[in-house]
Amino acid sequence: IVSVHQPHYIPWSGYFDKIDSADVFVDLDTVQYEKNGWQNRNKIKTANGWMWVTVPVRFSFGMDVRDVGIVTDSPWRNKHLQAFRTNYSKAPYFDRYAEYFAGIYDRDWPMLVDLTREMLGFFLDTMGITTEIIRASSLGELPGEPNERLAAIVERLGGDVYLAGSGSRAYINEETFERQGIRVVFQDYHPAEYPQLFDGFIPGLSVVDQLFNTGDNTLEIIRRGRRTRL
Repeated sequence: IVSVHQPHYIPWSGYFDKIDSADVFVDLDTVQYEKNGWQNRNKIKTANGWMWVTVPVRFSFGMDVRDVGIVTDSPWRNKHLQAFRTNYSKAPYFDRYAEYFAGIYDRDWPMLVDLTREMLGFFLDTMGITTEIIRASSLGELPGEPNERLAAIVERLGGDVYLAGSGSRAYINEETFERQGIRVVFQDYHPAEYPQLFDGFIPGLSVVDQLFNTGDNTLEIIRRGRRTRL
């Protein structure tokens, strides 16, 4: 089972379900950077609802996400760390992870993918997800057409099942995969509710919200939302 996704900054729980459901996960760093997407920002919870935390980037139209730089003279690192402290200092597991984030935001990060990969590795290790992670850029030249590219990735990795995101139904051509003996399965994920600070439950937040609130139980709670049949 192979799943593929563009690198995201502090992703939501569905991103980790997609990784945890696969034998191999491919970090798709060879596709075009998406402005105002999830590659450089995500949501956390505050007393007044949710808010964005955004990494300011330098890019030009058509640039691959692996080539996107971070605006290093911006105070974004202090802002993100302070946002975590302000909104999660009273969360049950904040103290457990605070030192890691303080260390991350104390370092310079010239390239966006270096930051997202470092943090992804921490999240996977912390949750106990052992799926093999491969960078698309390490696989050599791939077809330009999206369906052919994805099918080629799965084939090169010896996969026979491609776990696709639920939002990809609009453009996935299953025949392209079937010609190479690959079955397409669409992710079906509905995030399970868990204790959050402040009133009410807001789904779809960054995984940091879950880590600070649920600690060792984070992966178990993520798996409760899985409806995918593989």
